[in-house]
Order: sequence, then structure tokens, then C-alpha cells
Amino acid sequence: MEQDVRTPPIAPPQEFTDPAAAVDRLIALYEEASAFLQDEFRKTLSKGPDGRRVRAYYPEIRITTTSYGHIDSRLSFGHVPDPGTYAATITRPRLFANYLRQQLGLLLGNHGVPVTVGVSNTPMPLHFAVASDAEVSIPQEGAANFPLRDVFDVPDLTTTNDDIVNGTYVTPPGEPMPLAPFTAQRVDYSLARLAHYTATDPEHFQNHVLFTNYQFYVSEFESFARRMLADPDSGYTSFVTTGNAEITGPLGDLPTPSKMPQMPTYHLKRDNSAGVTLVNIGVGPSNAKTATDHIAVLRPHAWIMVGHCAGLRNTQSLGDFVLAHAYLREDKVLDDDLPVWVPIPALAEIQVALEQAVADVTELEGYDLKRIMRTGTVATLDNRTWELRDQQGPVQRLSQSRAVALDMESATIAANGFRFRVPYGTLLCISDKPLHGELKLPGMASDFYKTQVSRHLMIGIRAMETLRDMPLERIHSRKLRAFDETAFL
Repeated sequence: MEQDVRTPPIAPPQEFTDPAAAVDRLIALYEEASAFLQDEFRKTLSKGPDGRRVRAYYPEIRITTTSYGHIDSRLSFGHVPDPGTYAATITRPRLFANYLRQQLGLLLGNHGVPVTVGVSNTPMPLHFAVASDAEVSIPQEGAANFPLRDVFDVPDLTTTNDDIVNGTYVTPPGEPMPLAPFTAQRVDYSLARLAHYTATDPEHFQNHVLFTNYQFYVSEFESFARRMLADPDSGYTSFVTTGNAEITGPLGDLPTPSKMPQMPTYHLKRDNSAGVTLVNIGVGPSNAKTATDHIAVLRPHAWIMVGHCAGLRNTQSLGDFVLAHAYLREDKVLDDDLPVWVPIPALAEIQVALEQAVADVTELEGYDLKRIMRTGTVATLDNRTWELRDQQGPVQRLSQSRAVALDMESATIAANGFRFRVPYGTLLCISDKPLHGELKLPGMASDFYKTQVSRHLMIGIRAMETLRDMPLERIHSRKLRAFDETAFL
């Protein structure tokens, strides 16, 4: 016998031609469903299950087009590729309100047909429904006096995947085609992971993300943030650190956490999430993949790696910069999702912004700029002590690839940017030259960090401020879009 299921009232779908009204309806449907699950969970914990299953559903956006009308070919998003029905399940619409209004506005303007907002047939897992309620926590399996799965839906990794963005998703017969790059379950999974790894809530993340592999950058970022908060004309409104500690002025106190998260993250905020987020991903391609896997669901406008690297040419000096225009991928962590034969192109808008930022901060131009910055291939390996292996193999490959620098994160971040359609770039600073006897020793490192960290970080921030002022359609270029792309960024 099929188990009786208790749900909130299922509202009929509604059509909208106003993106703001459509988002308001998404918020109402989502909050009704999540509140229902939270309330039912409290009752069940208090009184025990009553034999019925409890279920609520994610809201959904759907659009149907019948015309092959030509869309502005300059646009890489904001339209569906062919006539048909497209849909996306939505989570946390209040968090994504600006993004959703923007994407729906483009969709409505480009196709001239209404969008439909209603309740999907995708159950909302209890764990995700209570994530925004600090007063509710899910007990571990076996800790409650009833099997949780017997009453509520729980996260299901068999339906939480990257098939859409990986280009491997096949629409089942009779089902709508995907409208967005991620499903609601996939987004909720990453939002939970982000809070765990970074110790800051997803709503603090900004649209421009800097990645680094050294903690030295954090104190410089905080110093810059305090200077900006002291300037009423800077446009920055607050600074958020580990544990969601937040200051709105230059003199506010920030507590030192007793335990640092795996990837400490800091947010210099502006209105509409137009500020800068700095993530210390630590060392290694695995961390780089983990961070970008989850930040991608927030749909940032750009991410840039500003870490340290090994210089591979004798003509380079410690402290020189490397602007990556190609990547040798030997990190291995993305091979199953993005084969190594897929080229990772340099993006002109990011490259120009970074080069101009180097010129602005260093006050060098033209041929003089080439003395401290080399453009070339960056190799990313998964072995931190590659120098200790037989030199003939790796050194020969590095030379054949024309690599000018080597690190453990940049190609991973760029490749995941390509995979997730997030504009990416890399500006590294040379901290050692192992092939030429200049190893990263304590004394050398100390002097190097004192002189270079501040300047390097300022270059990354300056580049992000340039990108912030660009139209979205210019940053999100068609180079990142496949044949049959989702309408949403």
C-alpha cells in the first residue's frame, strides 16, 4: 500500500510578464514549503511520527516558446536555443533575487512570452529546508527516535550532479529542457558545503572572487578593507570575516576564531554583491576544485587566482608577475569532468583588466612592463615536491609546453571556470626558481612577502574593479557557452 503523504496546499501555476513579480512568487512558494517542513519536523521530534510521510516541493520556473525568431547574436545568455519547453527548479530565491530578476528580465524581453511560476515535482530535502533556521538542527542518523528517511525526504546524491554544466545531460522524453545550469538540489548542496568550508554564509559572497594560496594576503585584504570603509566615497559597505563577523567602519573589532575553517574566506561588500571576496584555498588542486565547485552555484561574474608560483625561466626574478594565457593541466582532479583535450582559452576581458591593473599599480608601461611581467603558459601539477623526481621527464614536458611558471591551483581554477561558465584569469607572483637554485627558504620568503604581497593583492582588486564596471554581456563571452546552452548564466 502506498504511504499517505502530507504536503502543504499545492498552489496552481501562475504566468508572469514582470520579472520582479515572478521572483516575489518564487519567494512565497519557497518560504511556504520550507516553513512547512520546519514546522512538521518540530512536531515530529516532539510527538513522534503519525505514520504519514511529510513532503514539500521546490518552486519552478517554466517557459514555452514556439518561434525560431532570431535573437541578438552578440548575447551569450538570456535566451533559449530552440522552440520548446524549458524549466528550472529554484531554491533560496531571496538569496538569488537580483540574479533571478536579471535572468527572467532578459528571457521575457528576448522571447516576448510569459514565464510560469509554480510548484515542481521535485521534493525539497529536509536538511536543506532547515538550513536557514539556526534554531533547527537535523540529528545524525540513528539519533532520533524514528528513522528520518521514513518520514522526510533527505538529500539524494543520485540526483545531485553536474550533468547539465558538463554537457552530458539528456532530457527524458516528455520532460522540459533545462533552463538553468544547476538544479535546486545541486545549489542547496553547494550552499551547505560553502558554509562548512569557509565559515561564512553564502549571502556574504560577492560577485568578484579572488583566490589565493597563502594566508599572507588576508591581513593585507583586511587593511585595504578598513581603508575603504574609512572612505565614504569608496562604495564599500562592510567587511565580513570567519564566523560571519562583520564591521561597517574602519575601527571595528574582528574576533580571532579559535579554529580556522579549511578555506578561510573574507568579503568586502558593496550593494548588489558588487564587492570582492577573497578565498584562501590553501595548497593543492583538490582544494581549488572543491572551492570552485561550490562557489560556482552563486554565479559570480569573475574569479581570478592571485597566488605564488615557481618561475621556470632563468630570465625571471623573484617578485616578477606571470599572466597566464594558457594552461598545462596535470592536476588530474578534473579529468573525469573536463577531458584534458578540451582547450582552456584566455579571456580577453580578464587579460586586459589584469595587465592594465599591473601597469596602474606598478606605474610601468609598454616595454618597461615586460621587465616584471611575463605572459605565457602556466603548468599546474598535483605533486608539491615534483623537483625531487627524475628531472628528465617533468622538465622536458615543461620545456616542450613553453611553460613559464608552475603552481598547484591555477589550471584547476581556470578549467572549472570554463566548465561552469564563470569568467576566469590568473596572475601569479614568482616566489622561487627551483630549476635555478633559488629555493623558497625562510629568509628569502620573509623578504619577498613583505615587498610583494600588498602590491600583488592590489593588482587583483584593481582588476576586479575594472571588471565590475563592464556590462555583463561583455564579461560573459560566447567563448564560455556550448551549442545548446541554458538561458540562465
